[in-house]
Amino acid sequence: MQERQSGSPQAASTAAAESTAVYSADYVIIGSGAVGMAFADILVSESDATVVIVDRYAKPGGHWNVAYPFVELHQPAAFYGVSSKELSGGRSEPGGLNAGLGELATGAQVSAYFEDVMRYQFLPSGRVQYFPSCEYRGEGQCVSLVSGKQFSVQADKKFIDCTHLNTEVPSTHTPNFHVEDGVQFIPLNDLPRVTQAPEGYVVIGAGKTGIDACLWLLDRGVQADEITWIMPRDAWLLDRKNTQVTQEFFFDTMGAYASQMESLAAADSLDDLCARLEKSGYFLRIDENVTPTMFHAATISQAEIEALRRIRNVVRLGRVQTISPTQIVLEKGVINTSSKALHVDCSASAIGNVELKPIFAGDVITPQMVRPYQPVFSAALIAHVELNYAEQEQKNKLCAPVPLPNHVSDFLRFTAVALSNQFQWNQQPELREWIAANRLDGPSKLAQSVEPHEVEKLAVLQRIGKAVPAAAANLPKLLASL
Repeated sequence: MQERQSGSPQAASTAAAESTAVYSADYVIIGSGAVGMAFADILVSESDATVVIVDRYAKPGGHWNVAYPFVELHQPAAFYGVSSKELSGGRSEPGGLNAGLGELATGAQVSAYFEDVMRYQFLPSGRVQYFPSCEYRGEGQCVSLVSGKQFSVQADKKFIDCTHLNTEVPSTHTPNFHVEDGVQFIPLNDLPRVTQAPEGYVVIGAGKTGIDACLWLLDRGVQADEITWIMPRDAWLLDRKNTQVTQEFFFDTMGAYASQMESLAAADSLDDLCARLEKSGYFLRIDENVTPTMFHAATISQAEIEALRRIRNVVRLGRVQTISPTQIVLEKGVINTSSKALHVDCSASAIGNVELKPIFAGDVITPQMVRPYQPVFSAALIAHVELNYAEQEQKNKLCAPVPLPNHVSDFLRFTAVALSNQFQWNQQPELREWIAANRLDGPSKLAQSVEPHEVEKLAVLQRIGKAVPAAAANLPKLLASL
């Protein structure tokens, strides 16, 4: 590996701009978002491998560089980030709609965290070369987006493509509908820049960004009746209380998992499954009179659900086709609007339809999720498998990609793969121990912490042990019924 010329994160980029040199390392990682950073962290902490990281953003963190200003993690910060460094301060939210739940780091905190990891862990190792503000053009060719200078990268072992699961965010999203002149229309990122109150807000999008927009407006004193929410599809949501990883929430988190497995074991159809999951508290929905068809695994608190239910002007007429100064044309109808209303675009689809592919393929590794809801844990596990297992067939057997959820039926698909992966991991004592010790695997810590005298907690674990095999046996029947 070529020696770094400075301790600055930009130094490698400067060096590249001065020549058309080839920068080589054991592993070349394209993308320094959360997945790329979690993968690199394992390489740095568990091996003596050299690493080249190329990223188009000026700082590590991927989409966090361009996320909307009031974005927060949707899961507890305690098990997000890279394996070797804690993100959360172990705090709980002191107030608001998530009071008492684990800290939800802000976008600014997450960005600062990844920059800290790069500057104070990766670069001082002397084994990482970092090329920010540089675009990978394929075939080992890169170009600096600042200077225009070109250079090449070469992987002596593996090339890691962390762009396969690129996240789409409102600020870089092009709406797939037409907006006529005279319409006040902004991406979600610009909402905090509003300096003059419009005559109402129109929030376009039913996903987590739409939820965040509505909650932000309500929190800033906007009356619920001043918000029109265009909701093409209702979604099943996950109760954030069931994602906590402290002892205080043992029965919520582990109990919810037991209920999930029991529901999967007993259900005879997808509709029956959703009803059981809702009754158990695993699934939530905003409107109890509307059956959701979407599932993006978004988390929400009970208090946030109650706040959103105050919004009565919810439009369920499909996706937007055209917005004019006087009306909005949707797939299934037309509604009135005004040039004095502010239309907020929340229609970006985070991660769209992504084709699953083998994670290990020759000299290329394509990180994808191997456990639902946990991209950084998945990346760390894939990196560990790369370092500790020799045969590609075995690596792929241990790391089958989990489908990304869109339709509620995808809940069955990714759960089936997830249970199969977990079974494979359990057959490998070393891997099982690594997972148990990894800080990104929060729920396992709860299970391991149970003492012999804690009868009620042991009963929850026994429920899980009984229900998981039954769920795995019933899943093929549920999938066949779709």
